[in-house]
Amino acid sequence: MTRTLRKVALPIGVVALGLVLLLAFAPTREAVLAFLNGAFGGRNNFNLYSTLSRFAILLGVAMSVLVSFRAGLLNIGAEGQLVLGGLTAAMIGVYLPAPPLVVTVSALLGAMVVAALWAMLAGLIERATNVPLLIGSLLLNYPAVYLASYFVSHPFRDVNSGATQSFRILREAGLPRFTGTILDYGIVLIGITALVVIVLERTSVFGYRVRMQGYSVGFARASGFPTRRLYYRTLMISGAIAGMTGFVAVFGMNQRFIDGMLTAPLYAWTGIAAVLMAAIIPWVTPITAFFFAALATGAIGMERSVGIPREVGQIIQAIIVLYLSGVAGKMLSGRDGKGR
Repeated sequence: MTRTLRKVALPIGVVALGLVLLLAFAPTREAVLAFLNGAFGGRNNFNLYSTLSRFAILLGVAMSVLVSFRAGLLNIGAEGQLVLGGLTAAMIGVYLPAPPLVVTVSALLGAMVVAALWAMLAGLIERATNVPLLIGSLLLNYPAVYLASYFVSHPFRDVNSGATQSFRILREAGLPRFTGTILDYGIVLIGITALVVIVLERTSVFGYRVRMQGYSVGFARASGFPTRRLYYRTLMISGAIAGMTGFVAVFGMNQRFIDGMLTAPLYAWTGIAAVLMAAIIPWVTPITAFFFAALATGAIGMERSVGIPREVGQIIQAIIVLYLSGVAGKMLSGRDGKGR
């Protein structure tokens, strides 16, 4: 662990030193100030609330990915689970004839159930056909995204809006916003979920079994752990968290499902990057998720203020992921050699 932290700390230190040197130049200072304003400033702290809104979705996806990665399950189908969860929530929010609270709770549970079942489908495919979970979960993203796109483009499209989106959900059922801000209470729901995952992963019997299965399936099986049940249960929990995040995205700021709203910002892949950057450590993951959220909104601020393309932020993210993927690969190969 100490060696890994040293490897991670070295490039961070080099980058920090480089930034200090670059700040001696006026154009660099201007770009950094534009980045900070884009991520945390703005009129009435608008940019800060935008960063927090993005952070909420990223954190939810990251926690979904983290749960499966800690169990050694390479479930990268969070995008499909997120989209189907959001679509399910929107359909319930629009068409369920019930009081607002019932609509909200039903949409949350419906989104979690559908996403959990979609995640379990990848596991069933692996067990039945020997298609690796990595491949199966990745490929299941495509039918999920295309199905959602079809539904909001044709049978459930709000034609009068002129956009490819569903009808607006029942207004009273939407998540309320903090007074005077664009930030909704979805961040509280996701924050509580992240806290529960972090605590239970370290303190519960289930969390211990998940960790041990992630370290060595053979050890877990020899210890009498119900590895098959853990396999499916972990996948379903991972999918349910992704579905809950889709619900927050729909019932929060957007109040409807918009085609591409959960895929174009690359929430799922950035969530995976956040988990990798955190070295799959639960309590570090919220920090890295916030870093990537600030990186995205700050890059938009730089483009708007000083003309630096926002793609620079994605380039930085890609460099970080490439480096940390190498570190993670060495960690996993070392673990396999010793634990398996």
